[in-house]
Amino acid sequence: MNPLRGKPFRRFFVARSISVVGSAVTPVSLAFAVLQLTGSAKDLSFVVTAMLVPNIALLLIGGGIADRVGQAALLRLTHFGSGLSQGAMAYCLFTKQPFGWLIALSFLNGVLGAFTGPALSGIVPQLVAPEGLQRANSLLASVGNAAKVAGPSVAGVLVATVGGGWALAADSVSFLVAAIVLSFLPVQDRRRKNTTRLVTDLREGWAYFRSTSWLWSVTAAFTVVNLVQMGGWQLLGPVLAKGSFGAGGWGAILSCRAAGALVASVLMIRYTAKRPLFSGQLAMMVAAVPLMLLGLDAGVVVIAAVTFVAGLATGFADICWDTSLHTYVPKEMMSRAVSYDQFGSYCAIPIGQLSVIPLAAAFGARHVAFAAGVVFLVAMAAPLALGPVRRLGSEASAGGGQPVATVTT
Repeated sequence: MNPLRGKPFRRFFVARSISVVGSAVTPVSLAFAVLQLTGSAKDLSFVVTAMLVPNIALLLIGGGIADRVGQAALLRLTHFGSGLSQGAMAYCLFTKQPFGWLIALSFLNGVLGAFTGPALSGIVPQLVAPEGLQRANSLLASVGNAAKVAGPSVAGVLVATVGGGWALAADSVSFLVAAIVLSFLPVQDRRRKNTTRLVTDLREGWAYFRSTSWLWSVTAAFTVVNLVQMGGWQLLGPVLAKGSFGAGGWGAILSCRAAGALVASVLMIRYTAKRPLFSGQLAMMVAAVPLMLLGLDAGVVVIAAVTFVAGLATGFADICWDTSLHTYVPKEMMSRAVSYDQFGSYCAIPIGQLSVIPLAAAFGARHVAFAAGVVFLVAMAAPLALGPVRRLGSEASAGGGQPVATVTT
């Protein structure tokens, strides 16, 4: 089944593609724009943190509200708000407004992102029939991965030629256009009489989350993985590269990872995983190997080649996870389940980023990187000990193994 043949998903795909492409240039453009404006790496950290903190802290509320008011309505609002905030940030850069405005607008973007994420995932099962969910997720992932490959390069050109402010202005336009397209989605928002408080809805979502072993176990695994991966790879990686194969080699490694994820998402448009959760967990074990090789100083060619394979595995696993959520989580619980998953997965990232440098100073950067890879591997293998993780999607699965997603036209 080709989900693009259906008007609801086709419109969502267009809106999402516009937004993703526009946002792909923002991280690099904003970073260099702030550095050009203030010349301080500390100021850049303030901007990044101002966005990250509310994005994580408000995820649960975002999921609860999405399930209450309907994902389509919330996405229109958040995309419109993001368009205005990005436009305001571009204006601040153009006119060199006080730096505090950038921090405030970055905080606002983090708030909007907390409401956008759960709604984006929650709306997909409303637009696509169950048999088309994996292909739909593969199409969405392909656009996102392609943007990740091209975005940094395009951002670099924009910063060098016209300045980072224009990249943010383009992102603003992309959000506003996406909001307009989303307003034409022929989807009836799942509004219901709110006879309960939001806190009660969140408790209901938590009860579902903790009673669904395949859901909480994989989330817990990714909590551990993000704890060691984000610091070990993103922070120690450049440090170790600087002392061996240099920035050029590190850039090539990162490009290989993005390229692998892109290839995986394209292949998954055709290939169907029979047991997506089990298959995805096995694949993610491969993604631990580059971190261990980095600790072993294996050399840029070997690390780049294995990182490409890890990118394939990660891209495959991401689609498998989204498909499992969309297929087996009740639609009225979808955004809350996603918000608990995302909160659990992301909450450990700041801890890992803050602790990895002191650990490297105490035990050596390469030892810490290798140990992080081992922890990554064990964390990904642990959920496979649970029967629901191994059996979800198979004929032997029981109690939550039957698809529940439906399509609304």
